[in-house]
Amino acid sequence: MTVVRDVAVPWAVAREIAVAAARPPAAALVPLSEAGGCRLAEPLRALVAVPGADVAAMDGYAVAGSGPWRVAGRVLAGGAPFGRALRTGESVEIATGAPVPAGASAVLPYERAVLDSGLDSGLVAGVAEPGRHIRRRGEDVAAGAVVLGAGAVVTPAVLGLAAALGHDALGVRPRPRVSVLVTGDEVVHEGVPAPGRVRDAIGPFLPGLVEWAGGRPAGVVRLPDGAAALRAALQAASDSPGAAALRAALQAASDSPGGAAARRCDVVVVCGASSKGPADHLRAVLADLGAEVLVDGVAVRPGHPQALAGLPGGPLVVGLPGNPFAAFCAAMTLLVPILARQAGKERRRETSALAGRVRTHPHDTRLVPVRRSGTGAIPVGHDRPGSLWGAALADALAVVPPGWAGEQVELIELPAGG
Repeated sequence: MTVVRDVAVPWAVAREIAVAAARPPAAALVPLSEAGGCRLAEPLRALVAVPGADVAAMDGYAVAGSGPWRVAGRVLAGGAPFGRALRTGESVEIATGAPVPAGASAVLPYERAVLDSGLDSGLVAGVAEPGRHIRRRGEDVAAGAVVLGAGAVVTPAVLGLAAALGHDALGVRPRPRVSVLVTGDEVVHEGVPAPGRVRDAIGPFLPGLVEWAGGRPAGVVRLPDGAAALRAALQAASDSPGAAALRAALQAASDSPGGAAARRCDVVVVCGASSKGPADHLRAVLADLGAEVLVDGVAVRPGHPQALAGLPGGPLVVGLPGNPFAAFCAAMTLLVPILARQAGKERRRETSALAGRVRTHPHDTRLVPVRRSGTGAIPVGHDRPGSLWGAALADALAVVPPGWAGEQVELIELPAGG
């Protein structure tokens, strides 16, 4: 793996390093309630046949032989089965999904049945096609059949299918767990900020971005400025000595039950503290923890002061700038490729002409919010580092290389909006 320290690397190189650093979580058996969105680590097999017995496909009468038939009983779905095989000329009233007695040749639906209104009212007549309206055992899925291969995404339909086949848990590649650490004494998290304060705009957008990219948000922890709090939070997310005690101590600081700091994560995102000013402690803390720095700055605007490192025996750490749009662009540069790789999502490459003027940079790539159109990608403006207005209007980011001269550019897909 290429390791780049103390020098801003080209945008494309940073993305390649991020993908190379991503380590998919190990396969695990997880409850169905946690398996949605994951990929199967093994084929999905039927533990039972579907249906598990010969059952009625309609409400009516299970009949044996030709009619008319004497009604010998009733069978309801979920109730006790009829106690013996039907004899020719016999029937049982039956509900949809109820087990069909042995000896039954068909189910006669209510709407096709004629009840004898004479002296012998226990007879039913009608035309019943042999085999009609009976779902045979294993007709839909045979016991032991492989219904999906390894690598399939666990969609809502897959969850329902797995339950129907007898599964309470699935062997999957779990979605990577992502903790978010929001730093800064000047950051407030609700209401209108007072002069000299700023409202946190990064913490609210990151969980949704993590979900969209293939990860599982593990909560947001708010930290004051200072190296000590940041060091403790990063230690808590790793396998370092004393990490379990630190996780318990930091759990109360999390916005979610169980907390970002309560369990070990695959990726930790640090918002703010990633530049090189007096209140930016991320690099010093990473060095103190023995982290391997993979990227120390990216030649991109906005989002230049971003970082990527790996803690010893622990998660990857992605450092984002404190300005909201700069943080958004940095997340699309490093975080999203990591999570997509870990989750097994394929990266789709798209290019387009630009249908509008853009400012270029002589040395750095620019990420420009755009909307697709029939004539090309149209810049939407409002793209200063401190504002998410342009990102909110856009459906993609245009990757404008240094010295761009009008050629087609790559588009990075953004989460769908209105």
